[in-house]
Amino acid sequence: MTAFRYESLGRDGAARLGRVHTAHGAFDTPAFMPVGTAATVKAMTPQSVAATGAQIVLGNTYHLMLRPTAERIDRLGGLHRFMNWSGPILTDSGGFQVMSLAKLRKIDEQGVTFQSHLDGSAHVLTPERSMEIQRLLGADITMAFDECTPFPATPETAAASMRLSMRWASRSKGAFVERPGHGLFGIVQGGIYPDLRRESAEALTGIGFDGYAVGGLAVGEGQEAMFSTLDVTTPLLPDDRPRYLMGVGKPADIVGAVLRGVDMFDCVIPTRSGRTGQAFTRRGPVNIRNARHQDDPRPLDAECGCPACRDYSRAYLHHLARSDEILGLMLLTWHNLHYYQDLMRSLREAIAQGRAATFAQDFAALQALGDIEAV
Repeated sequence: MTAFRYESLGRDGAARLGRVHTAHGAFDTPAFMPVGTAATVKAMTPQSVAATGAQIVLGNTYHLMLRPTAERIDRLGGLHRFMNWSGPILTDSGGFQVMSLAKLRKIDEQGVTFQSHLDGSAHVLTPERSMEIQRLLGADITMAFDECTPFPATPETAAASMRLSMRWASRSKGAFVERPGHGLFGIVQGGIYPDLRRESAEALTGIGFDGYAVGGLAVGEGQEAMFSTLDVTTPLLPDDRPRYLMGVGKPADIVGAVLRGVDMFDCVIPTRSGRTGQAFTRRGPVNIRNARHQDDPRPLDAECGCPACRDYSRAYLHHLARSDEILGLMLLTWHNLHYYQDLMRSLREAIAQGRAATFAQDFAALQALGDIEAV
């Protein structure tokens, strides 16, 4: 059986080129994971997700525990079979969604008691239960249960939240069932406070995990604060383990984080934007609903090979979006995920060729030009 491991393939400054081996195959890093919250990437089939170049997807513990339940998915053969995805799957612990979606939640040392946002039913999520749910789902990468520290937070609030998460991390490690090819990631917390991030990283590396995530960012602190927090945090993490920045993000955020040593990313932005008429291109975002696109015969992005750009005009995509046709959100979602995977491929090539910093400069310059050729 395949052991879970991170394989280093090269470096360029702090930027890392690698490959993560799991029970359901390997994926190349830096990697972007499309978000399949409820066992589906919205508006995409598994085959179309794979066609964008995605090698790993993310599922959500909170949503799946409520509907259709982890036990049902387990009886039906696990999440890979259930959603027809043969590659690696990472599941988050449910902590963030409990904080952001659940009703009447109560946090104590044991875990979180909450009411479902769906029907008001009562549930308890603890580190042990989170590990059980993710095992039943069959996740290749399981995330430790944590509390996502709110922003803004005082140093005292951030410290108390982080230390609770570290105690939960230890319990998550104790409850995790070791299986070949399956890994458990700890999550560094501590808000924007360098001393708390150091304390958290030291606690997690002392426990020992298969990978390390940086949580509690992209929650309103701004890009400058996020990057400065990464500057402090990533050098503290083991060099032979993958590093995952949770919930990030916009293309410029990803490029900057890769330069700071991050390997893995996820975010709903490309799929959510696709469903609302926004497309990401090499010259920045485009709102296809704008009237200026209604007579434009050109592709959305001439350098993109996705079906939306290869087979359709901006005028047609504009028509679909303005007519609220389902095909429009499908094509724009496909395009955005393809764009993100193209970005990750380009970053991997740049790292391999020793030009990561130059790539970042060129990327920023092109994005700053904007969609200047549009009529």
